[in-house]
Amino acid sequence: MGKTIRLTMAQAVAHFLKVQMTIVDGKKVPIFGGVWAIFGHGNVAGIGEALYQVREELTTYRAHNEQGMAHAAIAYAKANFRTRFMACTSSIGPGALNMVTAAGVAHVNRIPVLFLPGDVFANRAPDPVLQQIEDFGDGTVSANDAFRPVSRYFDRITRPEQIITALKRAMQVLTDPLDCGPVTLSLCQDVQAEAYDYPESLFAEKVWTTRRPQPDADELANAIALIKASQKPVIVAGGGVLYSQATKELAAFAEAHGLPVVVTQAGKSAINETHPLALGSVGVTGTSAANAIAEETDLVIAVGTRCQDFTTGSWALFKNDSLKMVGLNIAAYDAVKHDSHPLVTDAREGLKALSAGLSGWKAPAALAEKATAEKKVWMEAAARAMATTNAALPSDAQVIGAVARTLGGENTTVLCAAGGLPGELHKLWPATAPGSYHMEYGFSCMGYEIAGGLGAKMAHPERDVVVMVGDGSYMMMNSELATSVMLGLKLNIVVLDNRGYGCINRLQMGTGGANFNNLLKDSYHEVMPEIDFRAHAESMGAIAVKVASIAELEQAITDSKKNDRTSVFVIDTDPLITTEAGGHWWDVAVPEVSPREQVNEARKGYVEARTAQRIG
Repeated sequence: MGKTIRLTMAQAVAHFLKVQMTIVDGKKVPIFGGVWAIFGHGNVAGIGEALYQVREELTTYRAHNEQGMAHAAIAYAKANFRTRFMACTSSIGPGALNMVTAAGVAHVNRIPVLFLPGDVFANRAPDPVLQQIEDFGDGTVSANDAFRPVSRYFDRITRPEQIITALKRAMQVLTDPLDCGPVTLSLCQDVQAEAYDYPESLFAEKVWTTRRPQPDADELANAIALIKASQKPVIVAGGGVLYSQATKELAAFAEAHGLPVVVTQAGKSAINETHPLALGSVGVTGTSAANAIAEETDLVIAVGTRCQDFTTGSWALFKNDSLKMVGLNIAAYDAVKHDSHPLVTDAREGLKALSAGLSGWKAPAALAEKATAEKKVWMEAAARAMATTNAALPSDAQVIGAVARTLGGENTTVLCAAGGLPGELHKLWPATAPGSYHMEYGFSCMGYEIAGGLGAKMAHPERDVVVMVGDGSYMMMNSELATSVMLGLKLNIVVLDNRGYGCINRLQMGTGGANFNNLLKDSYHEVMPEIDFRAHAESMGAIAVKVASIAELEQAITDSKKNDRTSVFVIDTDPLITTEAGGHWWDVAVPEVSPREQVNEARKGYVEARTAQRIG
């Protein structure tokens, strides 16, 4: 046997994490950007003490909410294009369960994050321990089993030596481009404190690099043949392009072969949107230009996208009867969706291989000409939507225009999540550099915004991070605003107050529903709430201002550039106005029978729209 070192299980975890490395821009750096921790009885004496011992090599950050800190960790990994990530530890019970929602965010978006929740006593001596959930029919179950469906790998550590294998498996998942996602190592609290003679080799420095699988020769030949046979091909670029760091290869591929590029929510910023072949967002929240090309395409080249319903217009967007699809994806699961012809490979390597095989071939010139014409129409519509206004209640688009004029640019990252803002930003935000657009729309998790902004700023402190958030999401989770001040990480937070859940209210109206329980005024109440977001933000240490117009907003943002800490801008907006140009139908089931005529009429439209869907 080799040399050993006697450590507690928790110490072994901490010492292991600090020596995991990666290569970024040619430099070796720690792969873990730190650990977020909120301590309780289930982790303070074990993992808490262990983290204290390595605090100089592995920074521990304190948050105000377990879900918030996990969102920050997810955003950190997303902003780093999954090359670096973080760990999160909480106590047993509500602290652990608070992180489950964030685990869902990471799982859906395929983002690496390591969850280290405390768990019950493995020896069961003090059962039921404080915060233990007792399953009357299964003595092995704890609250942490809720992590199982939202973890790519789950393990419960009931003996100290089990952590040896578990840590290695965890790293494989966290760094694998196919299996990438959240990992949960559930740490029984008594076992955290138990010692074991661990092999010193476990704590040897290890460098992890990106695996780039090459395409299969037959799949590649088939994809090349399909592209050459097409007349109206289009590239749908997803988040996989960014995670593969294949943005240069995407632009080169499009240019060499005259192919228009449209982007998903996760894929926005994969191509500079000023590029002549870049038509912007596609699908339900798509530009008119992108959707016009998508409707007529005879070949979708889906690169690094999981083809979810917003991208495909609930599979009703592509209307060409001769449509075929090439699924260029590192995951076979995604590459074969809707009878796609798979090209299972890394995005960067796949694009290079395709381009080499297509040498000398270009799409018909008419395709680029149509793309140019459609883009001109869209850009004029977008400019009108974002133009300044003197309206007392501006639209979301007009606020976006103000922010873009004052803080837009390659050194700015705009960040948002659920609600109506993602749709408007997807259409309108002028993303010009990789990572300049950061959206959580896979899980569409309200409350991600401010915590996510903090994580994005931690990943790239040199960038301006603009968080755009509605009053509904702000009220759901705002605690990490105080954390941003505490850590000296300046965020620019624009709060759009439309006094309720404006996006869902519009959807409710669009499906024939009555205005009910979304806007505050349409909810049951004795007194209408008057929430002072400016005062609230100031109470958490931010510099805050309430503005009364778009002009005042632009001036306030300009003035804030000299501020030394997080700055919050509050503006009242209209809950009903949305950008009419662009967009596409989305499958939201309308009741088949109703006593209300508005619903019955909406049902007729719904039934008609469904006839365009490509089932299966």
